[in-house]
Amino acid sequence: GRVDFGSGGAGGVLQREGGGPVEGAQRIELERALTAAVHANNAGATEEDGTWRIEGDPTEGALIVAAHRAALPGASPEQRLPRLGEAPFSSERKRMSTVHSYPGDRPGPGDPPEPGGQPEPGDPPQSSRHRADAVEEGSPRLVLFAKGAPDVLLERCSAEFVGDEARPLTPQRREEILRLNESLAGEALRTLAVAVRHVPAAASRGGEEHEAAHAFQDGSLETDMIFTGIIGMIDPPRAEAGPAVMRAKEAGIRPLLITGDHPGTASVIARELGIAGDARVTTGRELAALSEEDLDRVVTETSVYARVNPEHKLRIVDALQRGGAIVAMTGDGVNDAPALKSADIGIAMGITGTDVSKEAADMVLIDDNFATIVTAVEEGRAIFANIRKFLRYLLSSNIGEVITMFLGVLLAERLGLRPPGEALVLPLLATQILWINLVTDGLPALALGADPPDPGLMKMPPRPKSERVITGQMWRGIFLVGMVMAAGTLLVLDAALPGGFLPGDGNLGYARTMAFTTLMLFQVFNVFNARSDERSALRGFFSNRWLWGALAVSVAAQLAVVYVEPLQRAFSTVALRPADWLQCVGVASSVLWIRELSKGVRRMAAGRQA
Repeated sequence: GRVDFGSGGAGGVLQREGGGPVEGAQRIELERALTAAVHANNAGATEEDGTWRIEGDPTEGALIVAAHRAALPGASPEQRLPRLGEAPFSSERKRMSTVHSYPGDRPGPGDPPEPGGQPEPGDPPQSSRHRADAVEEGSPRLVLFAKGAPDVLLERCSAEFVGDEARPLTPQRREEILRLNESLAGEALRTLAVAVRHVPAAASRGGEEHEAAHAFQDGSLETDMIFTGIIGMIDPPRAEAGPAVMRAKEAGIRPLLITGDHPGTASVIARELGIAGDARVTTGRELAALSEEDLDRVVTETSVYARVNPEHKLRIVDALQRGGAIVAMTGDGVNDAPALKSADIGIAMGITGTDVSKEAADMVLIDDNFATIVTAVEEGRAIFANIRKFLRYLLSSNIGEVITMFLGVLLAERLGLRPPGEALVLPLLATQILWINLVTDGLPALALGADPPDPGLMKMPPRPKSERVITGQMWRGIFLVGMVMAAGTLLVLDAALPGGFLPGDGNLGYARTMAFTTLMLFQVFNVFNARSDERSALRGFFSNRWLWGALAVSVAAQLAVVYVEPLQRAFSTVALRPADWLQCVGVASSVLWIRELSKGVRRMAAGRQA
């Protein structure tokens, strides 16, 4: 029968499926199954104020907690049988076994109940075919406990416990157990089978216990076992896992589920999380039979893999990379190290991960949470986008300054910078250019590094591997902005000087101050252009308070240079009238409107919104 565990404390509440207490033969079977589970186990569990603290593998810890909740004698480490040896779990074996010594004066696994008494909890009675290995009274004996994948362990069992009796396993009964396993897996339960075996008497006579304990590691003693039951554990995904998968898929990231669990369990979990909409699951056995060409095709169509070994994970990673994918691989075991090393980004688990997996990985996930990976992707994209904003702003601003100086010298006579018979003068002084670069450029550029992520950042596909940090599209935008800044600055300079394209009546100091201020204000407006190559600068206009603070400092510094007398002498400036400021602001704002127009044209051509 099936038994459900309650969610109480150490005593817990057990009940039959559908309700009712667990008693009689079913209680005996339950205790035997849990006895095997807590002995073939390397974890520890302690309870403090109703909260369990697990040391070791969470799955093994859950088995110990279940034994405590069932009030099982022997659940505590000090109550367990002395262990003599262990054949550890591996992805190839898919099982774990331990050998323990058992006093000869107590009934043990495979023995019948004592006359007129009850067997010790967890001690199975002996059928006639197993009594042949009985030993002399008082001599120590050995018992083997095993747990592992139900289909694997069942193949090594010749009998099963039914109440107080060990009955031979018939083919029909094996099929029934496997169907039960499929049913539990279909409920998204992770399943483990447990079994027990009394080590033959010949192996435990004459002080040969330790030899027998080590001999079983080759698998020779993991046969002719008695099947004691299947334990199903629900390991529900975290509440944030499903939304994280959806966000990853929107960002162009294809999540894959690669697990050693039963295919049914993997399929149900994948559907719950939205990893795969169909029930298609590829098993490790199927992967092993595929050629490289067939595997390359399968990995493009399949998102769920079950009952896989570490070598299968490595083959999947290699196949994805051959298809041009950038692969991030998560893992926690020693055997996951090759796949973690081969992947473009190896991610080890920080809580359950082994030291070997952490050494092989590129990064360690300290909370073992998939949602953290997706958040890290968003953070990485935001940082990369801000680097591009920084470069876009500084390059366009500096190119604007370079073009201004170049064209100012080239067109000096036409602009009125070299009257007939006089020496050539520069449109801006070196100190003025230095002031723009250090003060009015530097602070806004740094503030762009704190710009919040664009709202649609996680809805954009990953950028191609071959894409450079500065793309051709960025360069075109940078030169457009630079040309607008240079043209506007020289236009204001020309309008302030006598002669030139636009006749003016100012002197050189006034004209330079106008050009200097206009170029500085161009940088102020340009910082909003730099936040995106496509998105309108008006979206999220006030979202970066650091940027507004930096712009306020830059404008205040420029006012000081224009109106504070010591700074006027240092930078060769003169005081400007309010009308002059309106002229400078009006011309400088053109870089924002012209860039907005070019972005709008590109969005219309691509069919996107602002």
